[in-house]
Amino acid sequence: MIVRNLPRLAIALATFALVSTALPSQAETFRPGWRFAPPPGVTITEGRPRHALALQANLHVSPVYLRQVVPYATNERSGTIVVDTRQHFLYFVLGDGRALRYGIGVARDGFEWRGTHRVSRKAEWPGWTPPAEMRKRQPGLPAHMPGGIDNPLGARALYLGSTLYRIHGTNEPWSIGQNVSSGCIRMTNEDVIDLYGRVQLNSKVVVLS
Repeated sequence: MIVRNLPRLAIALATFALVSTALPSQAETFRPGWRFAPPPGVTITEGRPRHALALQANLHVSPVYLRQVVPYATNERSGTIVVDTRQHFLYFVLGDGRALRYGIGVARDGFEWRGTHRVSRKAEWPGWTPPAEMRKRQPGLPAHMPGGIDNPLGARALYLGSTLYRIHGTNEPWSIGQNVSSGCIRMTNEDVIDLYGRVQLNSKVVVLS
């Protein structure tokens, strides 16, 4: 029985030797602890997430709407927010022809608007008081909802002048890139946390339609 299996054993050993000699030339594509290299476009991070929201980071968002620095020609000064509702992008102007671009969800048909305002208030984990008009359209809405992970305003909110509109997070990240809101600008919680840390009170906000 052992004699019959010797050819198979020899073939197996030869195959293993061939694979072993090929691995060093590909070693740079592997990372410790990985059997195969990650697929193109996936970055492996070494650090732990700072908070639970980072674990949800853009899992339901199309890659085109992921946060990134892009060329952006504008006469607006650095620190200005420009919201392009048609393209579903929010730009935080960096200057020198660049901007930090975020994907957003915007107003649905009949609720579109445009204008120039200032950031009049910033809030972390804001509470939500639906306007009377919204409660009339949707009778099931609460009179008030405390801030938290289940709140429709998400992790952060930037209030625009004296309007009822806000740039805020969302617990529905799949709505990014869609026309879904009653006029507010939605961002993923991870992105609105990032933007919140960059924006100062009284910053200019330009909403294009």
